[in-house]
Amino acid sequence: MRQIAEHLLKEYSTGLDYAGIKGKRLASRIQEIANIGITDNFGSCRIGFSAEERQAKELVKHWMSDAGLEVKEDHAGNVFGRLNGKQPSLPVIMSGSHLDTVPNGGHFDGVLGVLTALEVVEAWKATNVQPNRSFEVVIFSDEEGSRFNTGLTGSQAMMGYLNTLPEKDYEGKSFEEVLENNGLSGDTFFADKRDPSEIAIFVEVHIEQGKQLEKHDKPVGIVTGISGLFGLEICFSGQAGHAGNTPMGDRQDALVAASEFIFVNSTLPQKVSSSAVSTVGQVHVFPNGTNVIPGEVRLSVDIRDIDKNSLEQLAGLVIEEAIRISKAHHVKVKWEKTLDVAPVPVQARMQELQAKVLKEHNISPLYMPSGAGHDAMIMGKQLPIAMFFVRSKDGISHNPQEWTSLNDCVTAAHVLKRFVEKLEGAL
Repeated sequence: MRQIAEHLLKEYSTGLDYAGIKGKRLASRIQEIANIGITDNFGSCRIGFSAEERQAKELVKHWMSDAGLEVKEDHAGNVFGRLNGKQPSLPVIMSGSHLDTVPNGGHFDGVLGVLTALEVVEAWKATNVQPNRSFEVVIFSDEEGSRFNTGLTGSQAMMGYLNTLPEKDYEGKSFEEVLENNGLSGDTFFADKRDPSEIAIFVEVHIEQGKQLEKHDKPVGIVTGISGLFGLEICFSGQAGHAGNTPMGDRQDALVAASEFIFVNSTLPQKVSSSAVSTVGQVHVFPNGTNVIPGEVRLSVDIRDIDKNSLEQLAGLVIEEAIRISKAHHVKVKWEKTLDVAPVPVQARMQELQAKVLKEHNISPLYMPSGAGHDAMIMGKQLPIAMFFVRSKDGISHNPQEWTSLNDCVTAAHVLKRFVEKLEGAL
C-alpha cells in the first residue's frame, strides 16, 4: 500500500517538533491505524463494531497504556485513557473522537482527533508535566453509523440518549449478534451512562471536510457550533398512466412536480441565512417503468443550519413550496418529519480562548460552523464543548483521497495542548 507515514514526513517541517510533540510519532501512528482495514484502493474500512474497529481500539489502548494512562472500556465499547491530575476529584477535561470509518473512507477522519489528544499526553510525559485536572482521551464507538444507518452510537450511549438498539445491519445480523462478536453485550450496552458532572468540557479536533481553511490558507480553525438537522420525507402522489396514450395536458405526473421541487429547494437556503443548506439526497419513483407516467415520488430532504430559528424557518419554507408545487401540478403531497436535531453552539468564552491560542501560534482565527454531525454534538447537549477544524486538502473526506498534511496535524496537536492548558484557569 501507499506509505502514508513516508508521504507525511516527506514535507514535514521538523521545527514543529517542540514541547514534547513529535511529528514522526504521529505519522507512524496514523500509518499503523490505516493498515487496519485497508481497502483495495487504499482506503480505510473499519465499520462500527467490526473486527477492524476492535483491532484499532486495541492498538490505541496499547499506546495509552505505554503513555501511562489508566485505560478502561465501557459496555458500549467506548475507550477511555485517563491521566490523573493533581486534583483528581475535579471534573475531567475530555478529548478524542472515533476510529471507525465509512466503508471506503480516508485515514484522518476521527483518527486525528484521537491521536492529537494522545499526543498531548505524550508531550506532557516527555516534559514531566502533570495537569491540575485529570485529562481523558476517548475513543467513541461507531460514530459513522455505517453498519446500522444510525451513527454517534457510543457517545449517545454514554450520555444516555440511546434507549433502544438497532435491529439488523446491512448483512441481516442483529445488533446483539454484532455486539457479541465484538466482545460486548446488548444486555449491558446501556449500563455505563456517564454522570455529566464528572466532565468539565469535551474538546474535539477533526479534519474540516471542507475547503474554507484551505481557501484562507490556515492550518486550524474554530468551530462556532454544530448545525442542527431537520429531516423530511416528502411524497408527491399523482396518477400513473401509459406514457404513449396519455396526452400531456391530462397528466398528473408526480415526477415532474418532484423535479420542480428539487430545483426550488436548492434556492431556499439563501433566503434564510448564509449558513443554511437543504439537500434532496434520496428519490424513489413508483412504479419506475420506462413507459409509465410516474404516479408517486418519495424523496428525502436534509435541512441544516447553525441557528435554531433559521433552521425552523427554512423547514417551513420547504414545506410551503412542496404544497405550492403540488397544487400547480394537480398532484397530492404529504410529508413526515424524520429527524429534528437542535443546533449545538460553542460558548463564546470558549471561542475567545481558542482564538487566543491560535494567535499564540501566529494563526489569525477563522470561525466556521460544522455542517456535519460529530460526537461533540452529542456531548454539547449537556456539556460545554470546543472544537477545532484542521485543513483538508481539496475538502475531500469519506474517500481514500482524504488528506491532511503532517504540518497541519502537528500544529493541531500544539493548539489542542495549549488550549487544554489554558482551560485550567478558565473552568
